[in-house]
Amino acid sequence: MTTHALDILGIGNAIVDVLARAEEAFLARHGMAKGSMALIGPEDAERIYGDMGPGIESSGGSAANTCAAAAALGAKVGYLGKVADDALGQVFRHDITAAGVTFPTAPLAGGAPTARCLILVSPDGQRTMNTFLGACVTFGEADLDEAAIAAAQVTYLEGYLFDPPAAQAAFRAAARIAHAAGRKVAITLSDPFCVGRHRDAFRAFVRDEADILFANEAEICALYQTDNVEAAATIAQTEVGLAALTRSEKGSLVLTATTAHEVAAEPTTVVDTTGAGDAYAAGFLAALTDGRDLAECGRWGSVAAAEAISHFGARPQADLKALVAR
Repeated sequence: MTTHALDILGIGNAIVDVLARAEEAFLARHGMAKGSMALIGPEDAERIYGDMGPGIESSGGSAANTCAAAAALGAKVGYLGKVADDALGQVFRHDITAAGVTFPTAPLAGGAPTARCLILVSPDGQRTMNTFLGACVTFGEADLDEAAIAAAQVTYLEGYLFDPPAAQAAFRAAARIAHAAGRKVAITLSDPFCVGRHRDAFRAFVRDEADILFANEAEICALYQTDNVEAAATIAQTEVGLAALTRSEKGSLVLTATTAHEVAAEPTTVVDTTGAGDAYAAGFLAALTDGRDLAECGRWGSVAAAEAISHFGARPQADLKALVAR
């Protein structure tokens, strides 16, 4: 087997998460759509934060969460994302490197502060996210590490980063670099509302640039503008080489053009759904880059996702290596 400098290189929004519990009335008072991710400005960030209950701060961001969990599974992982040269930026850098992830992106000097995501967790464990992107919007082609992309088995791209136009251009450039080096490109759709904002761009990227697609049922239906999950899955089979579609308690569906693997969900108690899809992608990609078959990749994804939703916060708290070895 060829030796790779990295198994997985993630590119995404570098965000510090602030998680707090909230009742349905809190969401209604602030006009939030339960279970969604909304982009907010600095004024809204201050207003919501001021009204939140006691919170837990931790480094987050969808692709960063995936990278941290993949590293916990033993994968060699790097991450590219923009933080500011401020206190939260230093927190993010410390946390992701402490998780065993290489983080070479230079901080933004001056300008917007480090991004933060205000996450309200409902009594049923559902999370509603409000994201102030801050320094994230400055990520562009100049922040790509071409050597790292060319050396990684899989470059994993976070759909949330489709919001800043410069980042879309960076994604396309990253895909060109990866493919020129004979590597794979994976993308997660991240959020159905994000897909709705950029459907044409997502559809083109999945069809023309991606080798691996991650999505949940709402996201894949939003991409293909249908309420029928089976129909959306069938289209995905014709447009991307490998798709992993998560289905909450129903597990996941791993698809190629000619095969379909139904993977069961791992039993667990749902505490907080934040990061479930991120963890699934981590398990799947860690197994894939380790040479496992697709059914086993799905099982690793299910194990990692079950661990993520069993506690408050998105980063792993149990020994993922031990869990997948059972």
